[in-house]
Amino acid sequence: MLSKVISSAVLGIDAYTVEVETDLFPMLPAFAIVGLPDSAVKESKERVQSAIKNSGYVFPHKKITINLAPADIKKEGSAFDLPIAVGILAATGQIAREKFEEFVMLGELSLDGSLRPIRGALPMALAASQNGLQGIILPRENAEEAATACGVKVYPVENLKQAVEFLENRNTINPFEIEIEQVFNRALEYQIDFSDVKGQQHTKRALEVAAAGGHNIILIGPPGSGKTMLAKRLPTILPNMTLPEALETTKIHSVAGLLPPNTALIATRPYRSPHHTISDAGLIGGGRIPRPGEVSLAHHGVLFLDEMPEFHKDVLEVLRQPMEDGKVTISRATTSLTYPASFMMAGAMNPCPCGYHGDPTHDCSCNPTQIQKYMSRVSGPLLDRIDIHIEVPAVKFKELSGQPTGEKSSAIRERVNRARQIQLERFKNEKHIFCNAHMESKEIGKYCQIDEKSLELLRMAITKLGLSARAFDRIKKVSRTIADLEGLKEILPQHISEGIQYRSLDRNLWM
Repeated sequence: MLSKVISSAVLGIDAYTVEVETDLFPMLPAFAIVGLPDSAVKESKERVQSAIKNSGYVFPHKKITINLAPADIKKEGSAFDLPIAVGILAATGQIAREKFEEFVMLGELSLDGSLRPIRGALPMALAASQNGLQGIILPRENAEEAATACGVKVYPVENLKQAVEFLENRNTINPFEIEIEQVFNRALEYQIDFSDVKGQQHTKRALEVAAAGGHNIILIGPPGSGKTMLAKRLPTILPNMTLPEALETTKIHSVAGLLPPNTALIATRPYRSPHHTISDAGLIGGGRIPRPGEVSLAHHGVLFLDEMPEFHKDVLEVLRQPMEDGKVTISRATTSLTYPASFMMAGAMNPCPCGYHGDPTHDCSCNPTQIQKYMSRVSGPLLDRIDIHIEVPAVKFKELSGQPTGEKSSAIRERVNRARQIQLERFKNEKHIFCNAHMESKEIGKYCQIDEKSLELLRMAITKLGLSARAFDRIKKVSRTIADLEGLKEILPQHISEGIQYRSLDRNLWM
């Protein structure tokens, strides 16, 4: 007897429906799964067999063939356990139901028949909604996540027996519902705040400018100056996420299996800080079956690289393409996947190998050659994509011993939101440009026009301070953002002057 059950699988960060076909043949007992299953899918045989027996049903002693269609796409994960078990019970006549096409079934089975949570519940629920299916049956732990996908009924079950009873209409399960707006608003709160940081007003201002224009930023300062503490709070002053951004971010984390427990939606800007020993595949994604890397997990948020010169040079260089395109494509022999990677990059580094070059309270033990070699570990092409370089001096004792007096993140975020709205209006007719950081030479010439006094300031900066030629456009972009923060249409000399201060690495003092 043949049975068909609908399930789902993930490809990239999107899902597609999978038909789980089960055929029984009166031959010597055997169990075969076809349709490009990976190891986890193949091992479902043992889980399904034990779960069926321990749930009070009979496992057939026949040749069992399971086909996962479409058969030309690699299937991975353990979410096919439940549909395979239901298909076997339907093929043996142990379920009093003939059609299952209105439901998507997902779930990993324990040996006792209970269901364990799965990865990718949200994209699978969205796929079920788009395909017009009636509902989705999945483990209870995934119900809240799946319910954020509007347009599909979510039926949470705890074990195989409960799923079978629901399919036979012997047990009523009410669809799991949530108020998506309520969940979204509740998840918007950050646990840290900019007001926690003592001193560093100049650096806070630079981070505000970076957030307002979407500019990448690098912090240069001695150990213990607060670079990491400041970077962790950068997401709290970025514009609030929209619901579509939150859904897309949640999909990525769900597929990667990194969605926190009891979390239906990620509504705060992601913050990722990989260790400097990370590989290029770990950073941009990859593996035998490609998975999203840190750049995709930081999508719509911040990717922070602490101690940038300690990262392997090849690892840093692979950042150039996703920083430019906002996405990363991973190609393998059997497939090619594209993951979103629109993030804001923040980096931190010491001014020299010992960390105390230019520090008034510590002696630097590095010679000029060592300093130059250390600074050159971050390549010029990568620095070209970082608009703001800011020095972070050590915090004075007076500031450390006092009470925090800085602005709260919410107050800074209001100014950032106003600046971003100005930019959205400015670029409404431009394709793929949403903030000042995305401007290229053409847009800079159009939207960053300056007067003679400002041009003279730039000339002096390049000739007398030793700024590089690449700093010219970067300063104009950053100055445009500073003007936006003040709500001004024109770029004034004071905006240019402040923008010049944010190009530390272009000056000769580091050599």
